[in-house]
Amino acid sequence: MSSYIKHFARKAAEMILIIVTTLLVCILIIVGVLQVLSSGKTKPYIDQTGNILAGSLSEKVFIDIGGVKQGMFIKSKDSTNPVLLYLHGGMPDYFLAQKYPTGLEDYFTVIWWEQRGSGISYNSDVLNDTITLEQLINDVLDVTNYLRHCFGQEKIYLMGHSGGTFIGMQAAARAPELYHAYIGVAQISDQLKSEKMAYDYMLTHYEKNGNKRMVRRLLSAPVIDGTPDAYLKLRDQAMHSLGIGTMHEMNSVISGIFFPSLTCRDYTLKEKINTWRGKSHSGVSSLWDEMLATNLIDKVSKLDIPIYIMAGVYDYTVSYTIAKDYFMQLEAPVKGFYTFENSAHSPLFEEPERMQRIMHEDVLRGVNNLSDLEI
Repeated sequence: MSSYIKHFARKAAEMILIIVTTLLVCILIIVGVLQVLSSGKTKPYIDQTGNILAGSLSEKVFIDIGGVKQGMFIKSKDSTNPVLLYLHGGMPDYFLAQKYPTGLEDYFTVIWWEQRGSGISYNSDVLNDTITLEQLINDVLDVTNYLRHCFGQEKIYLMGHSGGTFIGMQAAARAPELYHAYIGVAQISDQLKSEKMAYDYMLTHYEKNGNKRMVRRLLSAPVIDGTPDAYLKLRDQAMHSLGIGTMHEMNSVISGIFFPSLTCRDYTLKEKINTWRGKSHSGVSSLWDEMLATNLIDKVSKLDIPIYIMAGVYDYTVSYTIAKDYFMQLEAPVKGFYTFENSAHSPLFEEPERMQRIMHEDVLRGVNNLSDLEI
């Protein structure tokens, strides 16, 4: 019996060694592949002869903003074009532009700034619970002035997406003289109401399709006066499964966001890791509680510059209906509301050609001819 036990123990040890070795080899292969896919350098724009396109820009820049080192990607096929500062939402999404090109660099010098605590601006010393709305608004204005000076332009364009609209709208209201126009993509206004609408929508649809497990999870985390932790843990998964999350055709956060973030060559491996470290610390947003407690119409009901709102009909991450209601209450010299029939939360990635046309024919000209609402 003892020899049998020894033989079994030896075989078990050999099997464990094989498993551990296999896992280590797999990890090393994955790390090696990620290193190859993480040069951290942006590719230049090339002309038809294979040379760098004259006057183009494709670079990653770091500057001091508000005492914190912060990074941005600058993409432009003609650096004399108007500057467009892009404010991301809950996490930087520059990497999505690699898989879903926006084409905006044809008409603008696009600045994909990654805000303090996020992406290439992540710093373990900058804790998300210390980041304030006032800091972020001041950061926007500081970055704006840096870009105005750098590119010799008196004014620039300001575009916010999702959580970036909460910051961007207030920055534009504070210093409208710095901007030609404000563009809100998935514009936030009354986010608590939006979350309640999303919750009801998801509960109804999961009941209809017989997903009892998701129904139980939603019923155990009702959105009433806030968003409980249990709801926030399943929010992304529940929304994406129904096509009301980041994109209408994106059904998984893992395949739709996580993997593309790891394969974008413009980030180093450390920067990729930091992107997710920042996201894990901030949750939905570092300003989430403040967003839920605020109806933006009480803070910004008027802008002295043109306002353009882009909204996807399938968007329940930030309600299409509520964005339209907010737009109707806003006062501005020019207003344009644009419905994207095939989009959820990210029209600039989902319907780039329509976005390009609006930006080129309406925004750059300061008109609203393509707007689908009579103003």
